[in-house]
Amino acid sequence: MRLWFGLIVGIAGVGTLLWLGIWQVQRLAWKQDMLAGIEAQISAEPVDLRSALEPSFRRYAPVEITGTFDDANAHLNVLASRKSTGAVYRIIRPFQTEEHGRILVDTGWLRDGSPVQDAPSARLTLIGNLDAPIEADGFTPPPDLDKNIWFARDVPAMAQALDTQPVLVVLRERAEIDLGVTPWPVDTAGIPNDHLQYAITWFSLALIWAAMTAYFLRRTGRATA
Repeated sequence: MRLWFGLIVGIAGVGTLLWLGIWQVQRLAWKQDMLAGIEAQISAEPVDLRSALEPSFRRYAPVEITGTFDDANAHLNVLASRKSTGAVYRIIRPFQTEEHGRILVDTGWLRDGSPVQDAPSARLTLIGNLDAPIEADGFTPPPDLDKNIWFARDVPAMAQALDTQPVLVVLRERAEIDLGVTPWPVDTAGIPNDHLQYAITWFSLALIWAAMTAYFLRRTGRATA
């Protein structure tokens, strides 16, 4: 009886773990297709802002906007980190577009401690991508308004602080006039894709379960012989 019970439990366990591993492989293929689609959209030819917002917001849509930084000093410093650089600040500025009113523009990053130069007053045409980053959570500290340091790109809160629409465009190319920052374009690096590791884990557990089942059956068979 114990032999049959161990065999049934072993087969059920191995089968379940193999199914989970296969499911993760399928999810990996789905995620890779999704990421490829996003990357293709990010690098596509830009459209006007209104087309990317209506009839509905299209995250990562490439856009071309024309207008001015109508307040040279207005900006928000968003603390971030780059692997090769360390602590940096994303510089978020209000931009008065000719197409869709006043919006937010993520102009790029600046090393921690570097001075933020005034924005040019000239009419500019900028190319970037719409984004709606989800960086703030229950553990994110509130912004230090006295020092103008933000700890996440919270679009609604930043829009309220700079009196703009809750629309964020992240520059993907340098502007024709130096803005004193390095662009930090939108990419898929922040989208997790851990399905391969999960698949390896489930398949490894299936192998361990099979080995333990074989050991149990062998030991039980000897005991009852």
